[in-house]
Amino acid sequence: MNNKITVKMPALSKNEALARSVVAFFAVELNPTIDELGDIKTAVSEAVTNSVVHGYPNGNPGNITITAEIENEDLHIVIEDDGVGIEDIDAARQPFFTTGKEEDRSGMGFTIMETFMDNLFVENKADGGLKVTMIKSLKRKIQE
Repeated sequence: MNNKITVKMPALSKNEALARSVVAFFAVELNPTIDELGDIKTAVSEAVTNSVVHGYPNGNPGNITITAEIENEDLHIVIEDDGVGIEDIDAARQPFFTTGKEEDRSGMGFTIMETFMDNLFVENKADGGLKVTMIKSLKRKIQE
């Protein structure tokens, strides 16, 4: 049986630190390196921040649901919101694209997630909102 957790929290900026810490603590089961933990925390921070800032642009926060699951030696992280979704996901995944105020946002969220994780999938949910799935392989290399 795979180990799995699900956490639901209000889409508030102050919960971003909690989200990244929860996922990092869960990932410890796979014995990640300090660098791998940093990668995981950074990617989770970006996904949660995107949900808070772009998913709920009118300041009426909804919820963010984070699911982390260990499958063999892979960490699967799913971050979902019930916000406005993304009109053009392909455009949003391009570096420097932002729907926020340009002076406030770098437009590098998806690029950062893609850099630190092994796989990244982004999709609008049928009932509204966004689903971001990230996979980090934590396979240990056997020394010969």
